Amino acid sequence: MTNGRATPQDPAPDSRSPLSPRRRTVAVATAASAVLLPLSNGLLGAQSDEGPAFLHGVASGDPLPEGVLLWTRVTPSREAVPGSGKGAPVHVTWEVAEDEEFATVVARGTEKAHASADHTVKADVRGLRPDTSYWFRFSAGPVRSRAGRTRTTSAEDAAVRNLRFGVVSCSHYEAGYFAAYRHLAARTDLHAVLHLGDYIYECGTGEYTVAGKIVRKVQPEQETVTLADYRVRHAHYKLDPDLQALHAAHPVIAMWDDHEFANNAWSGGAENHTPADGGTWAGRVRAAKQAYFEWMPVRPSAEGTTYRRIGFGRLADLHMLDLRSFRDRQPPRVLGRRVGDDPGRTITGRAQLDWLKAGLSRSTARWRMVGTSVMIAPLAFDTVPADTRRSLAKLLGSGLTLDQWDGYTDDRRELLTHLRDDRIDNTVFLAGDIHMAFANDVPLRAALSPQAAPVATEFVVTSVTSPNLDDISLVPSVEVSLRANAAIRRGNPHVRWLDTDGHGYGVLDVDAERVQMDYFVLSDKADRDATAEVRCSYRTRSGTQRLEKADTPVRP
Repeated sequence: MTNGRATPQDPAPDSRSPLSPRRRTVAVATAASAVLLPLSNGLLGAQSDEGPAFLHGVASGDPLPEGVLLWTRVTPSREAVPGSGKGAPVHVTWEVAEDEEFATVVARGTEKAHASADHTVKADVRGLRPDTSYWFRFSAGPVRSRAGRTRTTSAEDAAVRNLRFGVVSCSHYEAGYFAAYRHLAARTDLHAVLHLGDYIYECGTGEYTVAGKIVRKVQPEQETVTLADYRVRHAHYKLDPDLQALHAAHPVIAMWDDHEFANNAWSGGAENHTPADGGTWAGRVRAAKQAYFEWMPVRPSAEGTTYRRIGFGRLADLHMLDLRSFRDRQPPRVLGRRVGDDPGRTITGRAQLDWLKAGLSRSTARWRMVGTSVMIAPLAFDTVPADTRRSLAKLLGSGLTLDQWDGYTDDRRELLTHLRDDRIDNTVFLAGDIHMAFANDVPLRAALSPQAAPVATEFVVTSVTSPNLDDISLVPSVEVSLRANAAIRRGNPHVRWLDTDGHGYGVLDVDAERVQMDYFVLSDKADRDATAEVRCSYRTRSGTQRLEKADTPVRP
């Protein structure tokens, strides 16, 4: 890590660095005595017949010690709907202040929103103070956006006592409401929210829900294939009030998984992509990535990817991976043969794996956290009853875990061997994707014997709404889930705990002595006002590379 900057290769900023302007303004904070820009009386809270509006909320992301990325989308006129390519350019002013009333503005700038970027706006603000909360907002003419709150990270050499993150994954719009986001937005103790992928789903309406149980309908109704499709899907998600509240409350550090593109995507295609219906895969990926970087508060790094490193003082480094852009095709499932053991098959690509290994070796932080969109711990279902295994295959695909690191065991072995041989301790993997919650010790080999020491630990969060075993089971019941849980643990002794049924989020608490994940579950994902409670808490103590159950959740 270099000066707490988020960069794949940690170079000095240049045209390929995620910190370079690249057609976006980089602003330096002004004096605290800056005066607010004059705005006319009678501010518009919604769009007028002709005037602009901020209908999709505000967001911040990828915080640094000296800055943060701000985002919004302005609708300049009624015909300038997302994906339409319509609407005149409009100047958008942004402000950053030390207080919610914006009495002390420390940075201000203006961006020009164009139809070529779907009228989205990004401002990469610099010159801020480390480990400081700020408020921000946008304006276009007489119209002002809602205010958002954000926070910078600590300086590289800072002695940080505590960090706390919300952790989420897999938010299918039609499968339920985003109550998990509402609960995280209400918290004031989070440094950031980590989104581990499947922020949107590309599926057409009714294609990915359980037995046609559509809680609410997504737009566009067809599967997203074109740039306009992906723009409309992102825009529809960002009309959700709970998602807007989350982005307005905390900086989000996001990565993509497959559904930002298509199901089980790999570098050359996807399970549900056919050239006859979707055109070339390369064209579809370009469209999906363009919409993602337009609509997400994420800095694009080299080669249009999302792997990057963000530091939090001397307490923790966060390495966020891209496990879709460079991976080979998932192996076929062949009974009786470990098809994942192919040295020619990669999930990371050579450059990214080397970058990750080098970053883990160089890190001087107490904790090394790795955001990996799919589970890295091995998972076998040999001991699971046949009927439950069929339900799992319906949920995960016929290859079961072969879309995870289980399908790319050579990369996994190289990475975990590197941790062991370089004596890199306190590595914590954070994953989603599987729509179930796990607390795992991570063994070097596929099976962890009582004598073998794990080399890392892993916390896997369940889905915000996307279906899991209880939703998809042929005979859904508590008994079926309990039997499945017991069978999975029996065949996988490194799995310390799992929950196959809950939907919700995690809260990750980090200090010098331990890292703890509190697993929150929702009362009912189909209830807009669902409550949340802690189902279980697990922690890893510094130097142990093992998980243990925590007696109590952390206090907000």
